[in-house]
Formats: sequence, C-alpha cells, structure tokens
Amino acid sequence: MAEFLDPAEEQLLSWEDPPAAPDPKRYTAARGVVTWVLDMGIALIFLAWVALVFVFPLNPIGELLDKVFTMFSKSIYGLTGGYFLVFSGPILVVTLLAIARLIISGAEDEELLLKIKRSKHSRISLWTFPVMANGILGVVSAAEFIGSCVVIAYVIWALSFYTLEDDVGMISQFTLSPIFTSDSELILELSGLWLGFTGLFCFAFLFLPITRGSALLRLVDIPFEQAARYHVWLGHLTMLLFTLHGLCFVIAWTMQGILLQEITSWSDFDIAVLPGVVSLLSGLLLWITSLPPVRRKQFELFFYTHHLYVVFVVFFAMHIGDFIFSIAAGGILLFIIDRFLRFCQSRRTVNVISATSFPCGTVELVLPKPGNLQYNALSFIFLQVRELSWLQWHPFSVSSSPLDGKNHLSVLVKVLGGWTAKLNKKILNISETCRGDEVAFQCPDIKASVEGPYGHRLPYHLMYENLILVAGGIGISPFLAILSDVLHRINEGKLCLPRNVLLIWAIKQSDELPLLPALDIDSTSPYSPSRLKLDINIYVTRESEPPLEEGNTEESYVSSSNLAGCGMSVVVSTGNLIWFGLYTLASVVGFIVSITLLDIFYVNPFELTMSYKGFLFVVCMLASVIVFGGTVVLLWYCWEKRTTATEKSEQSKMNLSRATVFQGDMPRRQSVGTKRVFYGSRPNLKEIFGSVSEQQGHVDIGVIVCGPTSLEITVAKECRSWNLKRGSDLPVFHFNSHTFNL
Repeated sequence: MAEFLDPAEEQLLSWEDPPAAPDPKRYTAARGVVTWVLDMGIALIFLAWVALVFVFPLNPIGELLDKVFTMFSKSIYGLTGGYFLVFSGPILVVTLLAIARLIISGAEDEELLLKIKRSKHSRISLWTFPVMANGILGVVSAAEFIGSCVVIAYVIWALSFYTLEDDVGMISQFTLSPIFTSDSELILELSGLWLGFTGLFCFAFLFLPITRGSALLRLVDIPFEQAARYHVWLGHLTMLLFTLHGLCFVIAWTMQGILLQEITSWSDFDIAVLPGVVSLLSGLLLWITSLPPVRRKQFELFFYTHHLYVVFVVFFAMHIGDFIFSIAAGGILLFIIDRFLRFCQSRRTVNVISATSFPCGTVELVLPKPGNLQYNALSFIFLQVRELSWLQWHPFSVSSSPLDGKNHLSVLVKVLGGWTAKLNKKILNISETCRGDEVAFQCPDIKASVEGPYGHRLPYHLMYENLILVAGGIGISPFLAILSDVLHRINEGKLCLPRNVLLIWAIKQSDELPLLPALDIDSTSPYSPSRLKLDINIYVTRESEPPLEEGNTEESYVSSSNLAGCGMSVVVSTGNLIWFGLYTLASVVGFIVSITLLDIFYVNPFELTMSYKGFLFVVCMLASVIVFGGTVVLLWYCWEKRTTATEKSEQSKMNLSRATVFQGDMPRRQSVGTKRVFYGSRPNLKEIFGSVSEQQGHVDIGVIVCGPTSLEITVAKECRSWNLKRGSDLPVFHFNSHTFNL
C-alpha cells in the first residue's frame, strides 16, 4: 500500500527523530576528568623532576642513573641522550601538557574561579601574605619565602653531601690536576668541582622564569613581571656558585704554580678551561651590571650588557661539553622557543593611532590591535620605537580595558629617562608641525613595534568584592584599566565580584591630575548606580593648596594619518593556544630529529672534541626552532592573514569614527564620580586600613599596589600587620603587587 502514498506522506511516515544534542553536563564532566588527569600528570612529573634534583647526590640514586646512562651510551645518542632524557625531558613534557591543559580549560577557568572565590570564606593565602616587607629580596610572600627556603636548603644539602660523602664514582668522570703539593689543593679543586655542579642545577632553572610566554607559568598564573624576580634571585645564586667554583680552581692552580697554563688550556676530550674562563668573565660582567645600584642609575648599560647571556651560554656549553650541558638544556630550549616567537611578532610595525603628551611629562599612546588578540586589564606590553632605538624594549602596563574596544589598547608612558624623553620630544615636534598644516591628516606617523600582551592569565582584580588600589605617580596606569573593566562588566551584566573599590593615588604635583580617567558611574550603570561604590582619594604631596593659576594644561595631541592594517601581530604565546602548542611541539620534535641526524651522520662517525659537541648542541637547538618551529610560525601568519581579512570592514568603520573615538568624546573627559583631593599630605595607610576593617568585617579584601618600591614596602607592612593581629571579626588583606621591578 505504501506504493500509493504521496511522496510527502511517505517522507513523513519514514521520518526519524533527529539525533539528540550532546548533553552539556556530560561534556563538562568529561572535560573536568581530562583537566584533572592533566593537572595530576603535570604535578607528578614536575615534583618527580624536582625530587630527582634533590636526591641526585645520594649514592643509590647515582648508581641507578649510572645504569641508565650506560644503557644510553650504547645507543646513537650516547651519554648526552641519557642526561637529556632524565634532566631536561620532564620539563619539556610538562610544558606540552600545560599547553594542552590551557587549551581544554579555555576562558571558563575565569568564571569557575570567580564562583569558587565567592563561596569561600576569608582566609590567608600563601601567595598574598607578605612575610618579608623590607629585606634584601624586597616584598616576599609566604609562598615565595617557602620556595626560596627550598632552593637554599638544596644548595646547602648538596654541598654538604658532596663535601662529606666524596663520591669517587662521580669524581672519576672528571679529570683533576695530578700535581698536588698538599691536601688543601685537592680539597680546593674538589670544592670547586661540586660548587660548579650545584650551580649547574640552579642554572637549569634560571631561564624558566624569564620565558615571557611560558605555558607552565600561565597555568599557575604567575605573570612575567613577578617571575622576573625569581630569575633575578636565581641569577644571583647561580653566579655566586659559579664565581666560587672558578675562584677555588684559581687559588688551587696558583698554589701549584700552573695558573697561566691551566686557564689557557683547551682539552679535546675533557673539560675545556679556556671557554669556561670566557663564560665566567662574561657572566661576571653581566652580573655586576645587573646589581640594583648599577641597574637603576645606568639602565642602558644593564640592558646592553645583559645580551652577553648569548656568550655566556655558548662558551658554557663548550666548557662542559654536550652531555653535561644537556642537564640544563630543557629550560634553555624553552627560552629559545619563546625568544624566536617574540622576534617574529616584533618584526611588524604598527602606526600609533594617537599620541597625547601631557604637561606633567606623561605620554599616552593608543595602539591598534586585531580583534582576536585577547588580553585582560592586568596585561602589559613591550614597546620599541625604532626611530629612537633599534635595541631598546620597554615594558608598559596597559591602561585600557579589553571592553573599551576590541581594536585598540592604550598605555601611559612617564618621561623618566633618555628613551622616554626622546619619545615625548618627537610627539611635541609632530604636534607643532601638524598645527601649521591646513590638513591635519598630513601629520607624519609614529611607528612602533609591540611584543605581547603578557601578564596574568586570570584577572585577580575580579576575585574580591572589596578592592583597595594604591598607586604612586604613573602607577595609576594599570588601575585605569581595572576601573574601566569593573564598570564595563557591571554595566554589561558579566561576572564581576568587586562592589566596593577604594582608589588611593599619591602624586607629587597637581599637574598629574588630568591623567585620572573620568568615570561617570551613573552613566555607565544607569539602572543600578548602587551596585558599585567607588571612592577616589588623591594626595598631592608637594603642594599645600590648589594652585591659583592652572598653568600650562594644554595637551599636545597627534593622530595617525594611516590606519591601514590590523595592528600588532597575533603571533604571540598568549594568543591562539592551538597554534602556540603546535609551534612548541614542532620545535621540540624538530630538536630531537636534528640531534638524531647529527649523531648518526656527523658526531658518531668522527671523534669530535667535547667543546665542539657542546657548540653543535647549542646550534642544533637554535636551528631546530628556526627551521621546524619557523615553519609553523609561517603557517600561523597565513592563518592570521585570513582571519584578519574579515575585520577590514570594522577597521574601515574605526577609521571613519577615529576623530570621535580618540579625541574630544573619550570617556576620560567626563566628570569623575566620588573624588577627594588632599593637598600637602600623604595617605595614612594604617588609618585607612583600620577604617575599611571596621566597615567590612570578616571578608577578603584585595590590595593591589603599583608604584615606587618604598610605597610597595609600606603597603606590604600594613597588610602583614593587620593580618597578624586579625580576629574573627576582621578582614583578610590580600597583598598583590603590579610593579615591574627588574
């Protein structure tokens, strides 16, 4: 009978129910299981790696590893493969797993963390509780203090064990001078040997914190400006150990009368001393110029001499050979991967959309960016203007919220040195030239190169219902982004915890007041003005009363005549995580392939010297990143070109509305909500914290400081003081620093 049915009826009779949509709860649960497995894997591998470094001096562990290294010595990779697998392999695996974890979690980590934070009771956090506020290390949190103690404990433990339990099997791998006239000479050489070996393990961690786009640091949400401090601490410790290492040998050789002969020796199949001398001398110069007194007064000297790290690493590899150098190769390879990607991103120059020079000696730059390049209100960028210097890159906090507009971001630059003075002068000169032109768009463009954005993966300023922002001078810059971000989120109904915000801003002169953006709370949140309580207290420290005359308040403004293109490149480690993961994976696999081919066709057939193999090892690391990783970067560029092509229409609209968006109608020109200005006084933080404590009760209060070191120390002391004497009815002050102190 079906043959007489109408085709439409037949279709209805044979119609099957469409496949059910995937259950979002099941998808969320599966993703949670995968992220948990990745988190556990990352934690176990990393902890096992650190534990291996600690127990390596023990004889049973040394004997076990000797068997592994002996097994590898019979393969094409030799001892180098064994050392690389045991000591560098774990950190590379952890990095790749961290990238996978970040890809799976995505942006939903932010919402999850905010929901968890809202449900938690107030408690002390190891990362936000300052245990040291005025020591040689500056402000140190409890977590940082524990980490520092662990590192120091390792150094003491390793040196003590090596000194008291002289492992003959380990020493036999190295050739000591056979000429000893006393036991003290032998002791000096043995001490120098173990000092250098302990310094090698510290050196293995040295480059990890300075990797700006490190996936591992992003996973635990340690931003680069904070991790840079760990690089400084590790650098001091490493150079101290290496200096003592060299000093022990110099003294021993001087006692034996063979100093000149030894420091100029270059053994073919043993430790090459001369490359070690070159490496140590370059490291000493790098170390001395990085000390705070030199760095603060002669920043350019510090900046240029710091590039000697290339000489230091290359000659260090030639000094100890490839198989010992492979112990520290993992961190260096990750740094090379990050450095090459930064080099690729910085090749593009962008036209500054607008530049404003304020009478107080501050410059505001508005830079174009593609809409798919994400950042948050706590981000920062590195900026280079090639007309001023081809080598100098300077970090600046972003002063705009990502919700201000997806096609631009802005930074504030304080004129404090030669480079910033040249930038301000250039803007003033262009402004004077444009004023004489009848056509404003004939102004010359200001071109800049950008690296970043970098910074916190999760916006911690959104994790506290109560915020205290303490700024000194140009330290107001990141807080402009925070305030704008909070207001936009509340207005748009996005997840945002802050409801009480207190901004404390200390400035020297009242001419800095125009830097404060005008925040019209009523117009930003017209339907719920009571949802955010914002208090702004400004302290003008060097003026006893408001000036009778306004003085020079005219701002020099320059706008670009050419806004073609889509701004800075998205080829950055904080950009598309899938492309970044492919780039990292290709570089690591490429290195393994390169070292395999090198061993098969060149190293194994010929008897190469240890120093030459160390040099080839470094060259292989660099070449693999450029060739294999560079191929992925090229494809990444092609993908970027296709995705940004769809933004041309929006870019054209931005060009047409440029005059209204970046000039007189900017939100920063509106009236501020609640603001009080105090002349001739400084903020009494003890009194302010006490007042907030009485008002808020037992809650979490996020304290963020950005300004001079003295201000950071003062705020840290107050947070520590209040937290130590807190009772059940008092709040917890969580200290966070956003100051970039290198």
